[in-house]
Amino acid sequence: MATHVSNDRVTYDTIIRDGLWFDGTGTPPAIRSIGIRDGAVAVVSADPLDESGCDDVVDASGNWVMPGMIDIHTHYDVEVLAQPALAESLRHGVTTVLVGSCSLSTIHVDGTEAGDLFGRVEAIPREHVIDTVDRHKTWSAPADYIDALDARPLGPNVAGFIGHSDMRTAAMGLDRATRSNVRPTASEQAQMERWLAEALDCGFVGMSSQQLLFDKLDGDTCRSRTLPSTYAKPRELRRLKSLLRKTGRILQAGPDISNPANVGSQAFTSLGIGRRTLKTSLLSAADIKANPYAIKIMGPLAGLVNRLGGDFRWQHLPVPFEVYADGIDLVIFEEFGSGAAALHLKEQLARDELLRDEAYRRRFRKDYESKFGTRVWHRDFFDAEIVACPDRSVIGKSFGQVGLDRGGLHPVDAFLDLVLEHGTDIRWRTTISNHRPEVLRQMAREPGIQLGFSDAGAHLRNMAFYNCGLRLLKHVHLAEQSGEPFMTVAEAVHRMTGELADWYDIDAGHLRPGDRADLMIVDPEHLDDSLEKYAEATVPAFGGMSRMVNRNDDTVVAVYVSGRRVVDRGVPTEMVGQQRTGQFLRAGRRGAPVAADAAGVTGPQTRGTALAEAGVSE
Repeated sequence: MATHVSNDRVTYDTIIRDGLWFDGTGTPPAIRSIGIRDGAVAVVSADPLDESGCDDVVDASGNWVMPGMIDIHTHYDVEVLAQPALAESLRHGVTTVLVGSCSLSTIHVDGTEAGDLFGRVEAIPREHVIDTVDRHKTWSAPADYIDALDARPLGPNVAGFIGHSDMRTAAMGLDRATRSNVRPTASEQAQMERWLAEALDCGFVGMSSQQLLFDKLDGDTCRSRTLPSTYAKPRELRRLKSLLRKTGRILQAGPDISNPANVGSQAFTSLGIGRRTLKTSLLSAADIKANPYAIKIMGPLAGLVNRLGGDFRWQHLPVPFEVYADGIDLVIFEEFGSGAAALHLKEQLARDELLRDEAYRRRFRKDYESKFGTRVWHRDFFDAEIVACPDRSVIGKSFGQVGLDRGGLHPVDAFLDLVLEHGTDIRWRTTISNHRPEVLRQMAREPGIQLGFSDAGAHLRNMAFYNCGLRLLKHVHLAEQSGEPFMTVAEAVHRMTGELADWYDIDAGHLRPGDRADLMIVDPEHLDDSLEKYAEATVPAFGGMSRMVNRNDDTVVAVYVSGRRVVDRGVPTEMVGQQRTGQFLRAGRRGAPVAADAAGVTGPQTRGTALAEAGVSE
């Protein structure tokens, strides 16, 4: 640490010289030098800074210097316990993540319950969820949970929702909480309300709930039932929402998309009408291939609700929603009966027997061809490319084409045959939504849409949007260069930083004198096709399984959290996994950056051990 004042000369811990500075407010950028001291921005200057005594001077000429990005929708609740560096987000400039999405958190449930809640819904192997929660859980209340996170070597900052399904499971037991004819007793309802009040009091941003009916439980006892929050009746929800209204905190919810009335009800619940407005963040705005007209309603709906006095936002992934699958293991099959029936079976032999059954295949073909009802998956096996298979002759083809090549087989039969032949060794991909660039550009400008929803930490074999913010910057930058801008870079930065921080009321997302020095430096020359390339890396905490990740090391010059460099040219630095740079951000409260001398080293271990536990490859 540099000496700050010597002979009346001001010195800095870090100076970032001559970068194009974005402050996170949407104000046009300017060439500035930034002096960082004690984890905060000390000065932003148009004039050169005295670099004497400063050990970390970065020449940012030609680069962009901006606040670290905020990821408003992750499922890092399990990973943060075992690999608190969260390096896959950190290396792409994300310096704040929100956990506790979709009614799921680990505040009150035990390991087995967490395994049943997270395993199938979020495609995180159940056994690893159970092991991680049971090994690391030391808390029984929200305040203790915050303390437990702050005792870990966090990479980015963390803010959190408390999950409705978490509370409901702990209060009622998972079996009773997932029965449609069972309501919480008065004491169980009161317990959930006490837990929510405690969480809000100690700084959680709000509560997440879920009414989406194709999210299914793992395990044995309650397998294939929907999440506990989907069984909540209106009275239970009203009482919990009233606490959010009183405190000005946020409801994050996922509506039952099969019921348009539920979607409208969720949006209009934001209105006060004689009571305080309920800040509501709803999943999710997407240009769905299966329903290209839905997006035409979402933006206007948000605008109407907000003009009437609500405070409503859609969450949105601002890039094409491309998913990968190994065999039939993909959550989109949960949305129709025959697909859910296959995923219900854990044992491979039983599943294979089902897939061979002709009656089952007829049912699958009927579901596949049905044009009725709201859908997420377009159900078109001609729009599903095989990317890996022991039979190399099918790689690069769609399942529909394979069916034609095999004598005119129905696409469903071609798919099921290949899954029977190769199991999870056949890997394929498709784009479900956000496939039309012109619509993505329009959505990026909609004030009622928030640019988040990466789902980081979930669906580990199915998708990787850890760098979705960089990908949006690429689209904005290229559009400006082509002379056809749809928004400015400053506006895009604001939408992914300051705008989100202000709405969620957390101390992040800005880069002005006095703000915490959580920032990233981007080389705009490398906002290129490397951002879309496929990559995989192991997850040490989850048995070394391989997950989809993003790798674009030349794009991110550096990332700082609490004024300390945690990423250098896209690669985590020496301190990652060993020292704490991030902290739990409490809603409505400003806090000091993590001091370097109180960074919480992980203890006597080797660099390699620390990095392995952080999930980082040297």
